Amino acid sequence: MSKSRSDLSYYLAADKRVYGITKRFPSFYGDWHWKFLIALRNEEYHANNSGLLHRVCKKFWAMIHAHYGIMMGWDIPINTFGPGLKINHFGLIIVNANARIGAFCDIHQGVNIGQHGSSPDDVPVIGDNVWIGPGAKIFGKIRIASRCAIGANAVVNKSFDEEGITIAGIPAVKISDSGNPYIKE
Repeated sequence: MSKSRSDLSYYLAADKRVYGITKRFPSFYGDWHWKFLIALRNEEYHANNSGLLHRVCKKFWAMIHAHYGIMMGWDIPINTFGPGLKINHFGLIIVNANARIGAFCDIHQGVNIGQHGSSPDDVPVIGDNVWIGPGAKIFGKIRIASRCAIGANAVVNKSFDEEGITIAGIPAVKISDSGNPYIKE
């Protein structure tokens, strides 16, 4: 959660790094992923601070965030993802506002991270460096450890506390001891 200008800079730099972006500003036309993340991170920063200027800026960035979210099919609320968020494709992605996902998450289209039950804390907590495949459904008061890979179309409704594993299936089960294949250790 970014509360200071240095936090905001760190989040934006981490988001740029996962896409391999080296230029300073997005293109006038294109770079939609990057523009979405800039709006998301700026709205987070202003929402996490108080004062009239922050309230005004939050409204401004919320409109831009909503615009790119609708354009790309993403419903990703503020303060849910850590730095280094990588979204691979246009297409439906829905994330509950109470879910917490760690740093350097790699997410594909068709993913739903949601609530199961009536309590607002019945949502997933997902670790760092997690790869979430296309069409995965993750819901309920569960924990997913860091460095895991969640297979395409997996339905994850129970916790997996072992780090660096691959889970897949309906319902999801551990299928491999090797986790996120894109982490360079």
